[in-house]
Amino acid sequence: MKFSTFHLFHRFDGQSFKDVYDYHLELVELAEELGFDGVRLAEHHFRDYGVVPNLFTMLAHVAARTSRIRLGTGIVVLPLHNPIHVAEEAAQVDVLSGGRLDLGIGRGYQSFEFEGFGIDLAEARDRFNEALEVIVGLWTQEAYQHEGKFYKTGAEVSLVPRPLQTPYPPLHVAAVSPETVTMYAERGLPILADPAATFRKVVKAAETWRETAAQAGHPDGADLVVARSVYVAPTLEQAREDQARFEASFDRSRIFNDKSAPIDPKTGRAAQGFEYYQDRYLKGGTVSADFRWEQLEVIGDPARVVEQISLLKDAGFTNLLCDFGSTRPMPLEDMKRVMRFFATEVMPAFGD
Repeated sequence: MKFSTFHLFHRFDGQSFKDVYDYHLELVELAEELGFDGVRLAEHHFRDYGVVPNLFTMLAHVAARTSRIRLGTGIVVLPLHNPIHVAEEAAQVDVLSGGRLDLGIGRGYQSFEFEGFGIDLAEARDRFNEALEVIVGLWTQEAYQHEGKFYKTGAEVSLVPRPLQTPYPPLHVAAVSPETVTMYAERGLPILADPAATFRKVVKAAETWRETAAQAGHPDGADLVVARSVYVAPTLEQAREDQARFEASFDRSRIFNDKSAPIDPKTGRAAQGFEYYQDRYLKGGTVSADFRWEQLEVIGDPARVVEQISLLKDAGFTNLLCDFGSTRPMPLEDMKRVMRFFATEVMPAFGD
């Protein structure tokens, strides 16, 4: 099992944008020092939920401040971008970092962001699939031309620069719904399972992916990533108390609301292709502490956390993307202590 850290870059009340950037850049450097395998940064637009609109700009900066750790996106929302730019910028970061880029991609889901770009959320899946075709085509063909429903290159083009990794940087597709997992498993594209899905759902997603990929003739050994909210304390009692304190200090409905829900503004219902997520982002703060403790979060004392991670490993995941507190207004030194404790008390249990 490999371990990565997730960075949403949420801006809390009273923070400047630079405060947010400096906070997470220090944590990225600490992650490399502690032996984490990688980091992944989130893209968001138009609100303080996440204040990194261009992941490649930030990753180029991170590349200069680190030397070993893998640099990942979690995720690039492909329908909001020209895929030619994504292919170019990703290749540039791969070269600058010495071949350390991991490209996490997805179709997105936040209606507020799609409306801001003037893009129909119901087109997200088709746009994503076509954009992915363009990116892989540019990376793998010396000369490439594309004319599709949403994107076209016009003339035949050659990508400059080309990625350093061959045939191209590892791809991970955000997926947890059964039809999406199956679709990408058939193509051999590894998944990144999101933290808002329960343990039961992500375990099923990994098992479905492995079975489908094998049936489609893809070799075993793909790197499947699962994202979880992670917190480890010296005792179970302290972990429960800390969880309650974190929740009391943050209004969860600021994240899970009508802006983040995949809603078609014309109908007020889930946009086409997002029926699986009909209610998830409209529940606001109603998810109970017990539900998060039992079904959503990797949380507890070291023994319980090791047991939970082992469950994910046995299901077929090979990389745990750890969100140590994207929505917890935790002082920097406190966050560093949490990461150090995890690295010392949990990670060694999964060493080679």
